Amino acid sequence: MSATASTLLRLRDVSVGFGAGAAATTVLSGINLEVERGQFITIVGASGSGKTTLLRAIDGLIPCLSGEVALDGRAVRGPGKERAFVFQADCLLPWRTVLDNVAFSLEVQGTVRQQARETALTYLELTGLRDAAAKFPGELSGGMRQRVNLARALAVDPEILLMDEPFAALDAQTREVMQIELLTIWQKRRKTVLFVTHQLDEAVYLGDRVVVLSAIPGRIRAVVEVDLPRPRPLELKHTPDFNARVDKVWGLIRDDVMRERRV
Repeated sequence: MSATASTLLRLRDVSVGFGAGAAATTVLSGINLEVERGQFITIVGASGSGKTTLLRAIDGLIPCLSGEVALDGRAVRGPGKERAFVFQADCLLPWRTVLDNVAFSLEVQGTVRQQARETALTYLELTGLRDAAAKFPGELSGGMRQRVNLARALAVDPEILLMDEPFAALDAQTREVMQIELLTIWQKRRKTVLFVTHQLDEAVYLGDRVVVLSAIPGRIRAVVEVDLPRPRPLELKHTPDFNARVDKVWGLIRDDVMRERRV
């Protein structure tokens, strides 16, 4: 697979594992993937298929056993400011206000405090949180905390957002609201996004492409193109075209999920 001028991220024959000797476990094997600038990629698979491990390898948090992860043509050797990781847990600092939590991500990169706070306000405006700037995390709902988490990641102006099930802890209604808000923000900024989820309807609703991983070791079983028009209203989820794509993705992981349930 040859990279094109619009390719931002390229994984070539990537394998990742843990341990050594007889206790060694290969989590991902032979991963080949290209992601273009501005694409929204969702990643699904049964538990243990290596979804989070894949994001961590792209972020440079764990090394590859073999193969290469390249961002904008440069091999990834460790974490860098061109990547931002959004975890399932928001990890906000409880003693800092919303504004100062978002500014913190800039301060650790050496931005002076006043400039960091000005930039933070811009991203609080983008995520609809400007009125909550003076509040503390303990005063916020789960959905608002995740919006702060997203604003903090966006504030450093990364080339790529790596999102590891950021809505998993939210109730169903809040989760759908967050999906709409995330797409609205993405359409304004067009950051490249890799988004891990267990929810197949979420994967289809958000993504340009759905990467389907097989189970242990994780390999790319298929990449499903989601050629549904944007912007996407929530009502799209009730259409035959949408449900046909969800059914297709489910068919690709069903055997792995059922096998997992029998273990």
